[in-house]
Amino acid sequence: MTTGNFERVDVLEAEIAVEKATAEIELEARDVSVWFGQRKVLEGVNMQFPKNSVTALIGPSGCGKSTFIRTLNRLHELLPGAALAGEIMYEGRDIYAREVDPVHIRLAIGMVFQKPNPFPSMTIRGNVLSGLKLSGMKRDNHDDIVEETLTSAGLWNEVKDRLDRAGGELSGGQQQRLVIARALAVQPHVLLMDEPCSALDPASTLKIEETIRQLSKTVTIVIVTHNMQQAVRVADNTAFFLASENEPGHVVEQGLTTEIFGNPQDQRTLDYVNGRFG
Repeated sequence: MTTGNFERVDVLEAEIAVEKATAEIELEARDVSVWFGQRKVLEGVNMQFPKNSVTALIGPSGCGKSTFIRTLNRLHELLPGAALAGEIMYEGRDIYAREVDPVHIRLAIGMVFQKPNPFPSMTIRGNVLSGLKLSGMKRDNHDDIVEETLTSAGLWNEVKDRLDRAGGELSGGQQQRLVIARALAVQPHVLLMDEPCSALDPASTLKIEETIRQLSKTVTIVIVTHNMQQAVRVADNTAFFLASENEPGHVVEQGLTTEIFGNPQDQRTLDYVNGRFG
């Protein structure tokens, strides 16, 4: 490939990133602040998540990234002493409004956690379908659902001949992809991922990243990561969180991933993405 062709590919990727960034907004945080008891841990977060895109949340440990991502599907409120101000808008209304059913929200906005959490003694097939059963959602053609979701999670070819084996027999990376398939079975519009690769080896991490890129064609993804290279590889948009000592976390800067890593506007962002702290 000539240099000109490489440049054209870079231009096309940049154009795609801009198009995604200006797409329909799937989810939006409006002036979100968060407390645990009397301690304020996040302040004034405003963020939009374009439909069918990947947004990475980066920043040092303790700056509120994982707390924030849990506010996006009402998991935060399950923790003792938790409180929230502001709005999380989804489908035109605040998900914390009194009339909104949190179960409905958590089906539409799924979550994948840091450590794979399949049901270890349940079969691979049973794990995929467990979300449907637990939620009471009725979907026909379970065989098709198992194949479609495992394919979307990049796992079908590895397990199609052993669907009746226990999920706990899979490797860590395979278990995490099984968890992703389980989340996809209930047909979420948004998938939240809290450091989904932190416990995985490099080969498994790359497979998860490939899965994320494929899923973003049809699902809006928000991922917390401490891996700067991962954010560059998978995310269309990136937000940098930071917390000063004894102060709540906040968003320093957000925008296209290419801009956050290539041309940040805040010196603190530049220092962080270049590994000078954190």
